[in-house]
Amino acid sequence: YEKGAEVIRMLQSLIGADAFRRGMDLYFDRFDGTAATVEDFVGCFAETSGRSFDQFMRWYSQAGTPLVSARTEYDPLAQTLTLDLSQATPPTPGQPLKEPVVIPVALGLVSANGGDLELAVDDTYGASELELSHGVFELSSPTRRIMFLGVGRRPALSLMRAGSAPVRVEADLTEADLDVLLKHDSDSFNRWQAGQTYATRLLLRSIAAVRGGVEPFSDPDFERAFASLLGNGGAIPRDAAFTALAVTLPSEGDLAREIGQDVDPDAIRKAREYLRASLGRTLSETLLRLYESLASDAPYTPDAASAGRRALRNAMLDLVAAGDPELGAELAARQFHGANNMTDRIAALAILSLIAGDAREAALDQFQKSYAGDPLVTDKWLSLQAMIPEPGTLDRVMGLMRHPAFSLANPNRVRALIAAFATGNPTQFNRRDGAGQSFLVDIVLTLDPKNPQVAARLLAAFRSWRSLEPERKAKAEAALMRVAAAPNLSNDVRDIATRSLA
Repeated sequence: YEKGAEVIRMLQSLIGADAFRRGMDLYFDRFDGTAATVEDFVGCFAETSGRSFDQFMRWYSQAGTPLVSARTEYDPLAQTLTLDLSQATPPTPGQPLKEPVVIPVALGLVSANGGDLELAVDDTYGASELELSHGVFELSSPTRRIMFLGVGRRPALSLMRAGSAPVRVEADLTEADLDVLLKHDSDSFNRWQAGQTYATRLLLRSIAAVRGGVEPFSDPDFERAFASLLGNGGAIPRDAAFTALAVTLPSEGDLAREIGQDVDPDAIRKAREYLRASLGRTLSETLLRLYESLASDAPYTPDAASAGRRALRNAMLDLVAAGDPELGAELAARQFHGANNMTDRIAALAILSLIAGDAREAALDQFQKSYAGDPLVTDKWLSLQAMIPEPGTLDRVMGLMRHPAFSLANPNRVRALIAAFATGNPTQFNRRDGAGQSFLVDIVLTLDPKNPQVAARLLAAFRSWRSLEPERKAKAEAALMRVAAAPNLSNDVRDIATRSLA
């Protein structure tokens, strides 16, 4: 369903909003109340736009996600920027050879001073009027070259704006390009993506340093670019919800997937936490100003603007706490006790949960007593504790299993506590001594005779075990082999275990 929605959205990118609307109107006029096919649906757009969609239909018949590669070359004398695009879809079972598909590439050229450049293309390479007016260029062959004219200074390339196609993108963006896009791109998603890519590159270098026995580090250029997200003078950003997302660094899981192999969860966490702390210290005044500016005594309202302001305020508190845990704990405790809504209270508790001390334990105890009769809130209480990235968390989880609020017979409680530990706490689940993985196996084998579906879902936490560094990888393999060797396994658990080991 998700792929189908993306494919339909590409139709609008290719033919424009007016022709797309006419095609939808024709489709409903002709097929409403009937059993229509995909071919019937796409045929309506072919009729209203006057173009063939034969090649486009490969999106429905070919499996796999295409990779679009983009390479640029700037000529300052000729004031041209040459863009070389290529596409390739990796082989999948039963389809070793892939044909090129039609890919709408929405793009912009962003100047270093901000703003999009007007697009003018050399006629040698051709561009339709629709492409130039909408900035959406078709990539329907394995490669395509586009030469942009009148480019006075090298711009940053903003690709796949508005998610114009469901593809993976590989572009030769420099850190200077990412800096420009993070500060000035008019496409919010690409602006967010630039920040994530910039942070990921820095963190991967820092993680490698930690693995080599060197301390983690930050980068002043990145911190200045990051600061641009917060605006000037402590004024509240216009799009608070976007800013809250943009100031959130890539997760430990995202970084592990980016590394791909020989993953050390401890090194990832150390590098990421160092960068968070550095940002929190460097930007402390701005963060505190925004945190205070976003405070509100007004009654709680669930509208989008208010939700965005709450999200940004909590993101500011999170970074303040990273840079100054003592101040962060004080502010979080104050917010926890004074919040007039669950969003702010849980956000404060989540921040407190990462700062060891009496304030954390007191808040956790009060929270549980206040909401003991609410199962959904109890689930949150369990999950927050299961994801504390400290050596004592496994013992905490075992202790919580004896709490009256927990029951192995309740799948929601199991997901809230056990699954949260296994999937949301990579450093403690993947402990060097293997205790976290061994604990999960014990739970899986205990649950399997009673609820094999839940047991099998828990075992999915081992999905990426082969990407771990050798010591942890060996512990994970031994844990999976213990499951596979157990007698009387359900088909669900046996299937997951054997496929994981295959």
